[in-house]
Amino acid sequence: MAAAAAAAAALSWRRVPSSTGPVPRSRHGHRAVAIRELLIIFGGGNEGIADELHVYNTATNQWFLPAVRGDIPPGCAAHGFVCDGTRILVFGGMVEYGRYSNDLYELQASRWLWKKVKPQPPSIGSLPCPRLGHSFSLYGNKCYLFGGLANESEDSNNNIPRYLNDFYELELQHGSGVVGWSIPMTKGILPSPRESHTAIVYCRKDLRNPKMYIFGGMCGCRLNDLWELDIETMTWSRPETKGTVPLPRSLHTANVIGNKMYVFGGWVPQTVEDEISARDGEWKCTSSFSYLNLDTTEWIGLISDCQEDKKNLLPGPRAGHCAVAVGTRLYIWSGRDGYRKAWNNQVCCKDLWYLDTEKPPAPSQVQLIRATTNSFQVKWDEVPTVEGYLLQLNADSPAPTVTGGTVVPETALLNSQGIKLDLHSQTNHMVPNNVQVTSNSLLKLEAKENITEPENIVTQEATKKNHLDSRGFKESNAPSLLPACTLGPQTSANVAELHDLDIRTVNPDASVSSTVSSTQTMVTQQAVKTESSSTNGAVVKDETSLTTFSSKSEVAETTFIMPSTKVSTGHTNNSTVHLSKTTPLRQMATVKTRERQWYDVGIFKSNSALVSQYYLLPEEKSSISNKVENADVPDYSLLKKQDLFPGTVYRFRVAAINGCGVGSFSKVSEFKTCIPGFPGAPSTVRITKSVDCIHLSWEPPVSPSGNILEYSAYLAIRTTQVHENPNQLVFMKIYCGLKTSCIVTAAQLSNAHVDYTSRPAIVFRISAKNERGYGPATQVRWLQEMKTSSSK
Repeated sequence: MAAAAAAAAALSWRRVPSSTGPVPRSRHGHRAVAIRELLIIFGGGNEGIADELHVYNTATNQWFLPAVRGDIPPGCAAHGFVCDGTRILVFGGMVEYGRYSNDLYELQASRWLWKKVKPQPPSIGSLPCPRLGHSFSLYGNKCYLFGGLANESEDSNNNIPRYLNDFYELELQHGSGVVGWSIPMTKGILPSPRESHTAIVYCRKDLRNPKMYIFGGMCGCRLNDLWELDIETMTWSRPETKGTVPLPRSLHTANVIGNKMYVFGGWVPQTVEDEISARDGEWKCTSSFSYLNLDTTEWIGLISDCQEDKKNLLPGPRAGHCAVAVGTRLYIWSGRDGYRKAWNNQVCCKDLWYLDTEKPPAPSQVQLIRATTNSFQVKWDEVPTVEGYLLQLNADSPAPTVTGGTVVPETALLNSQGIKLDLHSQTNHMVPNNVQVTSNSLLKLEAKENITEPENIVTQEATKKNHLDSRGFKESNAPSLLPACTLGPQTSANVAELHDLDIRTVNPDASVSSTVSSTQTMVTQQAVKTESSSTNGAVVKDETSLTTFSSKSEVAETTFIMPSTKVSTGHTNNSTVHLSKTTPLRQMATVKTRERQWYDVGIFKSNSALVSQYYLLPEEKSSISNKVENADVPDYSLLKKQDLFPGTVYRFRVAAINGCGVGSFSKVSEFKTCIPGFPGAPSTVRITKSVDCIHLSWEPPVSPSGNILEYSAYLAIRTTQVHENPNQLVFMKIYCGLKTSCIVTAAQLSNAHVDYTSRPAIVFRISAKNERGYGPATQVRWLQEMKTSSSK
């Protein structure tokens, strides 16, 4: 227990620096939810109830006001606010002093469209009465409403409070709309009436038994009791807890991250020498912070109110604030810090804080975008709310001079990840054995909905200078400070595995009409047509042979973080990369895997890197410090760098970094540098669907290394053969010729294999041949519509 408390106490809060965009005025009684990297805040008040919807992008540190439309609800405070995918439900709350609501609104955040919905009343009993300070929790396709405060008086100016402990269930329709209210038959004793409590839902992965937990609240006096509802059996109980229970409180927040319920702030009683004051009305706002381990029901205190010496390092006392979890990071914004009798009003905080509650999870495997004779362009899936990524490699000995390429038969077994393939044929049609590429033509995010920020949030001039890509991430023209990560004009096209470059078919007109405006900031990806000179969307210039992808642009921030922990990107007026000195990093890795040494490529802010060098370990570890003074950051300035060699196999792994340190490493990926003289991979692949076929087209390699003699296109097909590796794909050649396009017939497509390694897709590969032979292939994953059930 002591060890757990010590580890928890080491967590480090960080205050978010000044944000851009229209920052909302401070308030209390507001509510917030998260959709991916976006915090969406509604309602609350301070000198009047707010009716605007504010959005904060945690990735870009930018606020914006979406242009909402439809049945826009009135402003409200102390309301219910839940998120189901990309729709948000708002129930009840105070709309003006003494007047409460029981209206239900739905916001489709993909279109910023409000709609007032009218659920059916329960078959037995009445609709929920107007209320505030209730809890409104989502699990599956149902929302659970508990308690709150009602006004017994018909005159809103004559408030007669009535505390509630009624319990309702609201069934949702899939995607949009609701079915109706019901009053579940429950077992056990209901929690006592209360308002301004918290309720969360937690489901252990191993038990699959969802439970709702209610903590604290107000019922004439403040409470600190914990209640549990087994949602499957609808049974209420009072779980026994261990550890020190937090003080009684109301207007606090509770959030689930992992198996912990984090409780922050609220109104608590005054204490004198750890004794709660018995005198009525002696209450204060608190900044105390605890969590409840939901598997062991043990309370762990993290921050107490007595830590005045850390007041600049911790969020100040507050109540009626909002708290939202984005991944494993907890954000807290605004709230009131007390009551000033002399001013006769509430005083609200204006600050935004976050806390990384645990080390980040392992990223996806490193994926190859393209390879050259002495470099790799690699990427990996982004991990939310991290400060950087540690990329490492190990290598085979440099390969001797090679006179030919890797040979692959027309129908060959190829690993779906393009890694370490087993090749047996002697035919001379080559598809590379080390990489897999997706198309750089038409994109569409696989998510259910797209969320679009308003067009007027960024001016055209600002967009050109500091472009926000399709998911709201900031792009930068800053070169890397490390040669291994510097993007050069000699980069040649090669094959890659980019799951985020998967293609959904669009008709020819749509491929033109859906081009993103240069003045429009997109938060999620829409269909984009690639143009060599365009700056629209996440598109890059052809001379660097880079494709587009829907996370960050491949030319976006490959900034390398040097030991100083604050590094200029090369532009005196541009963004600066920070890794806080309080971020615990590990020493330079010296771990061996199968007798191979791992070497650091560097620490990167973005989720992509151009790798042409790596750092060698010192000959005598004692002669060099791997730490910068007062900062646990590798001192790369004292290490030698090694160039990559042609025709050599390199293995990569990556780990994410946040305020808690370096997380677990990804699975290992294996790629091979190219052999000189072979052509690069075809680029700018496009797929257009017709009635009975599809049209596949591409551009010649940027680096042909001579005359292109022919192209070959391959299709992954179904097979009845049993292989040791179920991820291996069988490819059949469907085209060979000089043209840069081909028709794929319905008959050929009927034999296509649908690959489910990331998202359902049909896989194509296209490669070019010159006098030396076939070069690496471009791989295209053509997204297929997923079949969805009507309900979960």
